[in-house]
Amino acid sequence: MTREAGRDEGLDERVVLLVAGAADLAVSAVSSALGAVRGLLRRSDAAELAAEAEHELTARGRLVLDRYAAPPPAHLELLARHVVARRASDDA
Repeated sequence: MTREAGRDEGLDERVVLLVAGAADLAVSAVSSALGAVRGLLRRSDAAELAAEAEHELTARGRLVLDRYAAPPPAHLELLARHVVARRASDDA
């Protein structure tokens, strides 16, 4: 698609250019990521690195779920549960 002199780009042409630019950016990002993965696989401590990454992702996942899944219990509710537990242990 070439632009003739003095003619404004049409909406279709602009959309095609935007999509092509986004696709090029995505391909570039994927190729960079693959290069980084190849470099990590060549390391001698790849298993340890993968275990650390798994631990980190699990911890981040737990934080996200704690933040968004359920609201924290009310402060007074927690205090009441502690009092009940303490009374139960004192009675035993």
